[in-house]
Amino acid sequence: MNYLSVEGLIKYYGERKILDGVGFGMDRGQKTAIIAKNGTGKSTLFRIIAGLDTAESGNVVFRDGIRVGFLNQDEEFDPKASVQEVLLSGTHPALKALQLYQKAMDSGNNNLMQEAFDQMEQHNAWEFETNSKQIADSLKLGSLFEKPIEQLSGGQKKRLALAKLLADDPDFLLLDEPTNHLDIEMIEWLEKYLSKDNLTFLLITHDRYFLDRICNNIIELESSEINHYSGNYSYYTEKKAERMMAEASSVEKAKNLYKRELEWVRRMPKARGTKAKYRVDAFEDTKEKAHKNLKQNDVALEVKTTRLGTKIIELHKISKSYEGVSYINEFSYLFKRKENIGIVGKNGTGKSTLLNIITQQQKPDTGKVVIGDTVEIGYYTQKGIQNEDDKRVIEVIKDVAEVIPMAGGKKFTAGQMLERFLFTPDKQYQLVKTLSGGEKKRLYLLKILMRNPNFLILDEPTNDLDIQTLVILENFLAEFDGCVAIVSHDRFFLDKVVDHVFAFEGDGVIKDFPGNYSDYRYWRTEQDKLESKEVKNKPKQEESKPAVEKPKEAVKITFKEKFEYEELEKEIEKLEALKEKLTSEIENAGNDVEQITKISQNLENTIKQLETKSDRWLELADKMA
Repeated sequence: MNYLSVEGLIKYYGERKILDGVGFGMDRGQKTAIIAKNGTGKSTLFRIIAGLDTAESGNVVFRDGIRVGFLNQDEEFDPKASVQEVLLSGTHPALKALQLYQKAMDSGNNNLMQEAFDQMEQHNAWEFETNSKQIADSLKLGSLFEKPIEQLSGGQKKRLALAKLLADDPDFLLLDEPTNHLDIEMIEWLEKYLSKDNLTFLLITHDRYFLDRICNNIIELESSEINHYSGNYSYYTEKKAERMMAEASSVEKAKNLYKRELEWVRRMPKARGTKAKYRVDAFEDTKEKAHKNLKQNDVALEVKTTRLGTKIIELHKISKSYEGVSYINEFSYLFKRKENIGIVGKNGTGKSTLLNIITQQQKPDTGKVVIGDTVEIGYYTQKGIQNEDDKRVIEVIKDVAEVIPMAGGKKFTAGQMLERFLFTPDKQYQLVKTLSGGEKKRLYLLKILMRNPNFLILDEPTNDLDIQTLVILENFLAEFDGCVAIVSHDRFFLDKVVDHVFAFEGDGVIKDFPGNYSDYRYWRTEQDKLESKEVKNKPKQEESKPAVEKPKEAVKITFKEKFEYEELEKEIEKLEALKEKLTSEIENAGNDVEQITKISQNLENTIKQLETKSDRWLELADKMA
């Protein structure tokens, strides 16, 4: 059953055509994502579909009778309304019944109360209210029901907009960056929610794990046109590589044919009558194919890193509390060279506070921060470029430097540096306020890197950046010669970039864990299982009799198990090294699909072996403890 038809959309910004005859359809149950580089028109396409913008020509048609809901990143609420009032203010008949019931309760009108009860029963509104509250709880809004909107933070308002949309239960969802402002726990809940078979949605997101797990269709917007991929993100990357290889082959053939046709056209300028016209037309088509530019215009991240001395940054028993709540409790750490640390935890647990203490924008309650003499910090914050909307793009960069020294002794002008960050000469003289959200973030990242830092601190760098830019940033950070500390909710990004994790576990506890995010998450899950098992198996003590603690019997480890434990350590180390090697080979394989497939199979087998041996190692380690 068709839910959406988009036909022949054409859209200009000034003289630039950003949509050129774009069209596609969506059926009930289809879960589709739009992927595109920042500034290429995906948000414009989304807004046209949502009815918030118009195209020069073309049509957007939803099936009659379906309810469409749009997640607007800039939705405004009545500042005096409560969270509960906003949450239950949708258009679903069950919500309308709840609103009528509340009105009847407030007025004491018995006739109205009976009508409200009838509607509540008809639309099963009691269950609907329960589901709405469960959604709010999952997005950490349950404790805020009575609060007025004006008392909420920006992130809480964004989560409320998402909760309101989901509670309204529309037939078709339009989701613009739904994972922004969610912590990892909320993102994983949203994944499960959107995976329901009966949901239909079109979304924009940069979260690649999210794309891979919930989408069954990808639309790529490229050069103002679209390409369709009927699968998830993994399928998309595989098929795009195949398509690019096929196009490269097609262009090469066209170039050879073009040379021959060019000779014919030049040799017979007077022979272009009716009989030869078909060949002239074919020549024009061949010429267009032969000159097709297949070069991927990617961001080029390349900066000169200031030398880093032996003393970097030292944290000595730092603590920080607000209003009696402990966020950091006696945390100590000595940063080391070429260390990439991911900082994870629920929203509001103190991650940004730690970054602000490291950069000395805030002082700890106790403890001290020691920064080495050679440390040059580059701090990318969530606030981004502020108070620069009325400047031209090139002016923002020239405020930092007219000429930028690069690795290898090269030097670039501000304009050249901007071009490497995909700001064309005409875009360099646009005002910052005319840029898309992702382009502003890219400009801000360039401004940070131009100062040649050797200690990068990145607070949510992945928000609003397109996937292509994220891939380049990941590769840059992997080769960065200094230290990196990253707060992010992007699990794919963390897994690819960080080598160990600071996990904010609540009550001021920061777990220093060696490994990437998925390694930590697996360990945390196993720990939770063990703790749950211990609590479940703990015998209940009789209140009248004091518990007598029995001496624990030592679990003896055999000589054979001790030998196995030591051998496993060596094997795990080798498998970790092989995993890194294979991951690097995939990244360097370019567009060789056959090679990528072969390496991926080896990597999958290696990861399975690593998981099996790690489980056994943990089992033996418990015996030895």
